[in-house]
Amino acid sequence: MTTKSKKMGVMDLTVLVAVNMMGSGIIMLPASLAETGAISVLSWMVTVVGAMCIAYTFARCGALCKRSGGMSAYASEAHGKSAFFIASYTYYICLVISCVAIAVSATGYMAPFAPWINETPVHTFLTVVAILVVTMVANFKGPKITGRISNITVWGIIIPVAGLSIIGWFWFDPTIFSSAWNPHGLTTGGAISSGISLTLWAFLGVESAGANSDAVENPERNVPLACLFGTGFAAIVYIASTTVIQGIIPNAELAASNAPFGLVFAKMFNPTIGMVVTGLAVIACIGSLLGWQFTNAQVSKSAADDHLFPSIFSKLSKDDAPIAGMLIMLVLELLLASMTISPNLLKQFNMLLNLAVFINMVPYVLSMTGLQVMLQKSQVSASEYRIASIVSTAAVLYSIYGVYSCGVEAVFGGTIITMIGYIFYGFIAGREKEQQLSQR
Repeated sequence: MTTKSKKMGVMDLTVLVAVNMMGSGIIMLPASLAETGAISVLSWMVTVVGAMCIAYTFARCGALCKRSGGMSAYASEAHGKSAFFIASYTYYICLVISCVAIAVSATGYMAPFAPWINETPVHTFLTVVAILVVTMVANFKGPKITGRISNITVWGIIIPVAGLSIIGWFWFDPTIFSSAWNPHGLTTGGAISSGISLTLWAFLGVESAGANSDAVENPERNVPLACLFGTGFAAIVYIASTTVIQGIIPNAELAASNAPFGLVFAKMFNPTIGMVVTGLAVIACIGSLLGWQFTNAQVSKSAADDHLFPSIFSKLSKDDAPIAGMLIMLVLELLLASMTISPNLLKQFNMLLNLAVFINMVPYVLSMTGLQVMLQKSQVSASEYRIASIVSTAAVLYSIYGVYSCGVEAVFGGTIITMIGYIFYGFIAGREKEQQLSQR
């Protein structure tokens, strides 16, 4: 058991939450947001409020729900066992998509070192495949090595992004920023909506903020505070870095870039510094991909342990790695990469991003609506119930808005993927019913 002296305080957990969120999610966003314009800063402001509501809601869920399973367990509190499965299934699919998106980001940042990557879509596709295969095989040695690598490499993107948000203002040109404000003449509402899914992508992972409550002093107070502080700090860095870059790089040039942070550091200093930052971003992507692939393998293993996924996902190697489950996940990643291949890396990234955001909102909405049941079970005070209900409702409404902002194609494809999950659950429920009848 963790002793009190070794438990994390609110500041320790705040740093952990911020670092967990600020991985590779931001790495391609300046180029994606440039397609909307600098007016996308309004999307950040809306998303910050929504993300903080989501962070608070998950913190309350983590404090009140003592069952294992994270979001899946929260969802089952209100919606039953089928919701436990659908939350696990959609989160698993979301992480598969996210891993491909991260590999695409890494490919974009590798292109300056190997220009042939961008020569044809086939070259781009083969690079994405190579990254996915290499990082998956690296996970075969188990969680210890994966954790060490990820904890180090994540700083390869956090340091340049945080640094840009501080020192970049010395190069900021208000004229460049104002000319990039609304290049396509969008309405304010349309501009905000066009950037919501992009900005929401940067905050995915906030659901893990309450997962460390057992290792925190006074978790009832400190976990919600750390979630809000960590999310707020990440938001400040996100807004500052993406705003300052739009005042340094002309909008058309930024929108066409496959490595926006490398580009801005080259502009601020020299091409060598830009290449160093680009290299750090590649390393950060690789480390992030290692961590997310192993996390997803653990998600599928946990679901298999609960008899919700096929038993093959729970088989471990001598290094405690679910290799069979990893190989299945790799096949899905490669299939998705082939289906979304595009001559334009940014277009491929945005397509994957919108699909991932939509699918991730399914477990978000299912799990956050479970808070009402948990509040009733815990018999909290009337004021606590009222505050938690208002904030969680705002979080759910924002998540639904996030679904709307993903666009027709992502909603259409994501809905089909989600519906397929119910086919799988039908077989699982049928198998359980058969077992119950045979035991009578």
